[in-house]
Amino acid sequence: MTTTSEETPVRRGGVRAEERALAPDLARGIMLLLIVLSNTAFHLWAARRGPSGWQPADGSWLDHAVQFTMIIMLDLRVYPLFAFLFGYGMMQLFLRQTAAGNSERGAARILRRRSLWLIVIGLLHSTLLMAGDIVGYYGVLSLVLGLVFLRRSERALKRWICAGVVLIVFFAAQPVVSALLRGELGTLGDAGAEPGFLAYAAQEGNWLTAAQTRLETGLFVTFLAASLALVGGGYVVFLLGFWAARRRVLEEPGRHRTLLRRTAVIGIAVGWLGALPAALAHVGALDVPADAQSEEGALTLLRDVTGNAAGLGYVAAVALFVHWWTSRGARVGAGQGEVARAGAVAGVEVGVGATVVAAVSAVGKRSLSCYLAHSLLFAPVLAAWGLGLGEHLSSWTMALFAVGVWLLTVAGAYALERAGRRGPAEAVLRRLMYGAKGKAG
Repeated sequence: MTTTSEETPVRRGGVRAEERALAPDLARGIMLLLIVLSNTAFHLWAARRGPSGWQPADGSWLDHAVQFTMIIMLDLRVYPLFAFLFGYGMMQLFLRQTAAGNSERGAARILRRRSLWLIVIGLLHSTLLMAGDIVGYYGVLSLVLGLVFLRRSERALKRWICAGVVLIVFFAAQPVVSALLRGELGTLGDAGAEPGFLAYAAQEGNWLTAAQTRLETGLFVTFLAASLALVGGGYVVFLLGFWAARRRVLEEPGRHRTLLRRTAVIGIAVGWLGALPAALAHVGALDVPADAQSEEGALTLLRDVTGNAAGLGYVAAVALFVHWWTSRGARVGAGQGEVARAGAVAGVEVGVGATVVAAVSAVGKRSLSCYLAHSLLFAPVLAAWGLGLGEHLSSWTMALFAVGVWLLTVAGAYALERAGRRGPAEAVLRRLMYGAKGKAG
C-alpha cells in the first residue's frame, strides 16, 4: 500500500523518458549555445575594452558586427531564459512527485536537497574553472523561492510576480530619473570603474591566484548577487516559470498559442530595442558620454531591464517552433505515402530535421553536464594560466570557437542519447537527490 506520510515517503525517482516534453529540452539545448556565446567576452582577456568593461571595443568590422549582435541578442538576455526554464523544471519535478503520491513536504525536501547540492557544484565550478558560474546562483534562488512559493496558489504567484516587476522598474528607473532631474543623465555611471571581466581572472597566469579570484567572484555571485535579486525583484522570471509549469505551457504549446505568440513578438521586440542604444554606442554609431555606457550607466540599465522580456520571448519562440514541428510531424506521418511518391528529397529533409532537433534536445536533457563541459573545453585552452589562446582571438573568431565547443557537446549528448545514458553530472545529481534506493526513473 502506498503511503504519503513523512515517516515513509514515496520513493519516486526523477523524470522518465516518456514523461519529458520536447519544448523545455529543446529550449535548454539552444540556451546552452547562447550561454557559451555570451561567455566569450571575458575569455578575450587581452582585448581593449569599451566603457561597459565587458564587450571588447577593438577589432575588424566583423568583430564589431559580432559585438553588436551579442549586445542586442545575448548580453543579459540569456540568463532570464535560464531562470525561467530552471523555475519551470523545478515546478515540474514538484508536481511529478506529488502526483506519484509523495507529500508536498517530501517533494519540497527533495528539491531543497537539489538546491543545496547545486550550490556546492556551482562553487566548485567557479573556483576550479569559471567564475561566472550561474548554477550556484540559481541554487540559492531555488532554495529560497522553493521554500516560499512551491506550495503557493497561482493567485499568490501572480501577486508576487507583479510586485517583482514593480521592484525591477523602481530600482532601474530611480537612478535614471534622479540623474535626469539633476540634468546629469549623461554622467550617470562610471566609465573609469574596474572592468568587470577582470573578476573572472582569465588574464591571470598563475592558476592558484586565478582560483582565489574566481572563488571570491563565485561567492559574490552565488550569495550576494542572488540575495540582491531576491530583494530587487530579480525572482520574477523564476516565478513565471513556476506559474507556466502549473499551466503546462511548454508541454501543451498548442493550447497556449495566443499567449506564446504575444510573448515572443513583444518580448523579443522590447528586448532587442532596449539593447539597441547600447549596441549603437558601442560600435560608435551613437555618440553618448562614456559614463552612460558604463556598467551603471543609463544605456546599460535599459539593456539589462529589457533583457527579461527578451529571455521570455526566446522561450515562447521555441515553444511555438515545437508546436509547429510536432504538427508538421503528424502531417508527414499521415501522408507518408505522398512523401514516398514525391521522391527521396522530402524524406531526407524530414530525417535531417528530426536528427537536429533530437540532438539539440539531447543537450537540453543533459544541460548540467554540457554546461560544465563548456568550461572544461574553454578555460584550460583560453585562459592565461592555460594555453592562453584567448590572447590571440578576436570577437568573431572566439564566437566560432564557442560554436565549435557547443557542437562538440551536441555530438556527445546525442551519442549518450542513442546509447540510452544520462549525462554524468545528471547521474551524480540524481544519486545525491534521491539516494541509492530511489527509483531509477
